[in-house]
Amino acid sequence: MILTIDVGNTQLLGGLFKDDNLILQFRRITSLGTSSDELGIFLRSAIRENGYDPFEVSEIVCCSVVPSLNHSLGSACLKYFKKEAFFVQTGIKTGLKIRYNNPKDVGADRIANAIGGISLYPNRDLIIIDLGTATTFDAITFDRNYLGGAIAPGLKMSMLALETGTAKLPSVEIICPEKSCGSSTIEAIQSGLFNGHIGLIKEFIQRFESECFNGRKPVVLGTGGFSRLFESTGLFTEIQPNLVLLGLKKALELNT
Repeated sequence: MILTIDVGNTQLLGGLFKDDNLILQFRRITSLGTSSDELGIFLRSAIRENGYDPFEVSEIVCCSVVPSLNHSLGSACLKYFKKEAFFVQTGIKTGLKIRYNNPKDVGADRIANAIGGISLYPNRDLIIIDLGTATTFDAITFDRNYLGGAIAPGLKMSMLALETGTAKLPSVEIICPEKSCGSSTIEAIQSGLFNGHIGLIKEFIQRFESECFNGRKPVVLGTGGFSRLFESTGLFTEIQPNLVLLGLKKALELNT
């Protein structure tokens, strides 16, 4: 079995693959300063408590946007699984031509998403929209040029900015509101967050089609924790919440 681990700013997302099937996924809050023992015990327990044997894990692949946790994570994999983790980072084989001015600046999670995207839709233009802590947009051409993209505050980050930056606006549940014109402060915030993001997504899809693909219609993949919230909007060709985990597995295959 292959253990895949995505360390994000808000959550650690884990996945367990057997052959080509994702048989388990699990999450925990990302906490700065987490020790290798805490991570190792959590990972092994998450696998065991879901009915799988952690000692059947043959390979581990990770991506992380929290560099301070990388050493602890690598040590946890060695101590608790007796495996050296493979980290997706600059210089590995990706199957992509990175057209960023400085390829080292591209987040490992964005690269993993792109690898996952081209594995699902080879020879197609792609826009990948990851709705997580940040909302990221990535453009990949049919011939596997990773052109770059855009980064915007995510839904929760935007909500927290309203809560902490104002005197009276409350924290709200992030949902798909029934109407755009809210009849309470909570409904108004929910509408602003959700419908504002719809506008953001539509605008970037339109601009990328023109700037990156010469008007060609790309496949638009939605992923990340909030992607299912937008499933009924018709904005996406497909929702793939676990795209980063698939990309990690494919990255490992490319480098072994």
